[in-house]
Amino acid sequence: MSRESDLQRVLDTGIVSIIRADSGEQLVDVAIALYEGGIDVIEVTFTVPGVLDIISAVRRKLGDKILLGAGTVLDTETARSAILAGAEFIVTPTVNVDVIKLCNRYSKVIMPGGFTPTEVLTAWEAGADIVKVFPADTGGPSHLKAIHGPLPQVRLLPTGGVDLETLPGFIKAGACAVGLGSALVEKQAVVSGDMNRIRSLAEQYVACLKKARGQ
Repeated sequence: MSRESDLQRVLDTGIVSIIRADSGEQLVDVAIALYEGGIDVIEVTFTVPGVLDIISAVRRKLGDKILLGAGTVLDTETARSAILAGAEFIVTPTVNVDVIKLCNRYSKVIMPGGFTPTEVLTAWEAGADIVKVFPADTGGPSHLKAIHGPLPQVRLLPTGGVDLETLPGFIKAGACAVGLGSALVEKQAVVSGDMNRIRSLAEQYVACLKKARGQ
């Protein structure tokens, strides 16, 4: 798939599901549950032990059924290793211009994190496809709206603090999509192996997003 089609997939799906856990043992099952619940854009963070093996395993299991990415990427070495393991997009918590340039070189979707207008614009001008507004719970939808006003050309993805109650407000404020971590992939559900819970939450968030978008 091309970078353009991958980006469009993120925008169409509207949800980037973020998988974090203390162990990678069940994360392939989590990815399957998310996919079955209607979310096909999945990010595995580098805080998960053995993340490269997990990315490779998920890629082998689900293939092109999902768009698979790596998150909490802090440097170019990590970004490159993730891409070689099968990651099709990269997410960072901060603005790292070198990581943005590397993803552009490899033609991979890049979503760096920024919070202030200066950070957001710096990331966009460096070649970001989407800027992750993080942490979004600090300022809420009003903060995102304030950034979106003077920078309408920048695609914004609020992450942190997005749940079923706040999601509609973020979409109304101008978010192109949302990032969902523990509100979607509940830690207890992962630990207990309750994939039905994760699948059900995915379905609820998909329905919430469609309603917020007027679809």
